[in-house]
Amino acid sequence: MTIVLVNGVPVTPAVWTPLITELPADLRREVVLLAPPGFGSPLPEGFGATFDEYRDWLVAELSRMDSPVDLVGHSLAGGFVLEVAMTRPDLIRSWVSDTVAGYEPDFTWHELATLWQSPGDGERHVEELFSGDAGERTARMVEWGLPRPTAAEVALEQGPRMGEAILALYRSVPPEVLLERGRDLPAAAAKPGLVPIATEDHTVGDAALRRRAAERAGARAVELTGQGHWWMLDDPKRAAQVLTGFWGSVSRTAAAG
Repeated sequence: MTIVLVNGVPVTPAVWTPLITELPADLRREVVLLAPPGFGSPLPEGFGATFDEYRDWLVAELSRMDSPVDLVGHSLAGGFVLEVAMTRPDLIRSWVSDTVAGYEPDFTWHELATLWQSPGDGERHVEELFSGDAGERTARMVEWGLPRPTAAEVALEQGPRMGEAILALYRSVPPEVLLERGRDLPAAAAKPGLVPIATEDHTVGDAALRRRAAERAGARAVELTGQGHWWMLDDPKRAAQVLTGFWGSVSRTAAAG
């Protein structure tokens, strides 16, 4: 069993550390952290940071692993996970995504995403977001809801290159692209899926939309009451319990089959 955790925007794999410490020791040894280019790992020369390129990057990384994995994606990386679930189910044993509602036809981007998709305004915002020293960036991430120790780790790797990746990524998935991708969402049911629904996360569609998308994807939905966008940091113990319970059910089903 290999557990692959993929962080989203605008952070690094540091967001997974508290959750990992809550996993049973045998599972902690199976964790692999994959940082998307620009978000905890370097941007390769010629990498355009589009949604399709991130999908292809994740497929390439998983293809190098020995066996199908339990794949978990947070924030926009949840979309990369869904793309793998829909197109390369042979690479995974199960999947977890908290951003499945983005594939619903009536999904609308949150305010910040719309800002990043706007030429000029987006550039000004990311310049401001990543300006100053690590202490100033840490303070901004704390305002975004990250605990200070995690925020400090994330801030060390933030800068102009991350800003470039954010703008390219969000501008590569306008609403019409999401609408097209969403037609294939039922294909994600090829492997067991889980959709954590953090009730206070208002950036990924409302709870009803997420439940509907989870049903279309053939996935189980689990409500995380009172938790927000950073649900793995808000209550790491609860997040670990939800994930280990899901993986356990996948193992039992496989054994019974």
